[in-house]
Amino acid sequence: MSCCCEEGLLDDGPPYVRGCFDSCKLAGLALMLAASITLQILACALYHNWWPMLTLIMYVLIPMPFLFFGGGSIEAMSSMEAGEWANIAKFLMGFSVVGSLGIPSILYHAQIIDAAAMCMAFASFFVLMITVLLLAKTLDSDY
Repeated sequence: MSCCCEEGLLDDGPPYVRGCFDSCKLAGLALMLAASITLQILACALYHNWWPMLTLIMYVLIPMPFLFFGGGSIEAMSSMEAGEWANIAKFLMGFSVVGSLGIPSILYHAQIIDAAAMCMAFASFFVLMITVLLLAKTLDSDY
């Protein structure tokens, strides 16, 4: 099912209706980001162990290669002919993503955090990644 904005149903309507839909999309993305941050904090606070907060370092590092080497364009990062710098950015971004999943796994394996805290950290990561993908789709849509 597609959005009425994508099908062109709002082309004849008033412009404030389109702005309302855009605002709703952004508000939903903001709520998803807040849910991700809340899950990360709960993974630490509920179990009285703040080691899972190490993944926040990786959360900050994930977009950096994209911003510095990818030129800030999603097409540059998704194309096969992007160039050498874009390939380096893809590698560094992949390293950060694996680190975001690896840190809670290693902490659980070392018995520093509980399994529930690890699962909450994973859930936080997946909600954050879905939010980023939806934001990229929203920014790329031309209407």
